[in-house]
Amino acid sequence: MDPKELIARRCAAEVRPHTLVNLGIGIPTLVSDHLDEGMGVFFQAENGVVGMGRRPPEGMSDRHLTDAGGSFVSAVPGASTIDSAFSFGLIRGGHLDLTVLGGLQVDERGYLANWMIPGVYVPGMGGAMDLVTGAKRVIVAMIHSAKDGTPKIVPECSLPLTAERRVDLIVTELAVIRPEEDGLHLIETAPGVTLAEVRAATAAHLIVSGAVPEMDLSRSC
Repeated sequence: MDPKELIARRCAAEVRPHTLVNLGIGIPTLVSDHLDEGMGVFFQAENGVVGMGRRPPEGMSDRHLTDAGGSFVSAVPGASTIDSAFSFGLIRGGHLDLTVLGGLQVDERGYLANWMIPGVYVPGMGGAMDLVTGAKRVIVAMIHSAKDGTPKIVPECSLPLTAERRVDLIVTELAVIRPEEDGLHLIETAPGVTLAEVRAATAAHLIVSGAVPEMDLSRSC
């Protein structure tokens, strides 16, 4: 299975019916592909869409209907559009049940860095700071290592933090890790991936309590 699809499928298992969810750009946008539309999940975007549907078929896109990253989306029955101020009010007011975001680094405290690399042009800041601070639950969905092979789960982030709030779960193509007060707990490994392989790809200390089960990818729809 493609690593990004594996991550998205595992993240989809964390989405509960009848909740309000925000998906970041990149891998997180794939999560909705693995959810049953009958679950009553409403997807929100910072630019003011509540009730985003899947990417429209070729030729059916509407230039006025995009997600926060500018990608074309559709709208489900009951969807609404609101202004950015109201949209960020939903986020900052604690009304989002879940956000799934990409990550550049996560440290041993569970702090996320995902919004910029110093010296690299940033086309525009999104709402990551608000989402990490305001959403009831935060999941980081990312490839386990950077393109140059360096670990992205590190003792301390060298990149600017997104927020000083611990995220709730880290899902990669190798493992599922839950940050807690005492550190990073390894709770699942991907099918066919060994504990030694996860540790070799992780710079941060991992807490392992007993046998670690494999991801159950059948839980997503």
